[in-house]
Amino acid sequence: MNYTDVFGEPTRGKYVIAGINVGMILRKDWTTHQQARDYLCDFDGEPQIVEGIDDEFIREKHKEYPHLSLADCEYMWTGAHFCEELLKFDGFMLHASAVVYKERAYLFSAPSGTGKSTHTKQWLDAFGEDAYILNDDKPVIRLLNGKAVVFGTPWSGKTDQNRNAGVLLGGICFLERADENWIKPVGAKDAAFGILNQTIRPGDKKRLVKLLELLDNVIKTTGVFRMGCTISTDAAIMSYDAMKGETRA
Repeated sequence: MNYTDVFGEPTRGKYVIAGINVGMILRKDWTTHQQARDYLCDFDGEPQIVEGIDDEFIREKHKEYPHLSLADCEYMWTGAHFCEELLKFDGFMLHASAVVYKERAYLFSAPSGTGKSTHTKQWLDAFGEDAYILNDDKPVIRLLNGKAVVFGTPWSGKTDQNRNAGVLLGGICFLERADENWIKPVGAKDAAFGILNQTIRPGDKKRLVKLLELLDNVIKTTGVFRMGCTISTDAAIMSYDAMKGETRA
């Protein structure tokens, strides 16, 4: 592939993402630049996180993963770096679809292709305009003043459904396909392992210990569940009814 003149001029902007001041150098009109527009904010002072991937890094990733576009490479590795930096701010990113209803965010997590987005769409059908998608792929959870708060981010997957907002966590649910609807709570150990399987694990022991401590504190504030469900509004109503009474934030 000829990379000459592909990248264009980088753009520099100030953003507030998950309540954190972020400076990003992005390529104009590429995926990350477009999906981050609602997070632009001309804050005072220096950014707390700086995001920016040089052309050479993107070239190397594109050669390593040729099925990804150049824009995909920038999008994926800026998101990964942001996720790694979140630990400094008592936060982590969860691979999940986050739906908000009655001022609480409910996160449904599972491997890609399991039906997270399909399920949260059922919430929109069941609860109408009172429900909305906060982030459809990589919401952020931060522990703020002892409470778990879920934030939308620009890294929201193929559907590009996200909002620049923070909402108290109502519950986390690990989803699997089933022929009938069922839901049950899981213990703290299973909850922690489930989250670890759907986030980026730090490479060093010190940061991993900090993540585990953070997960322990977050799990104490909310219920964590495992659910099998059909594609139906009945499944959405069932999951809400089960999860709504477990919030302790």
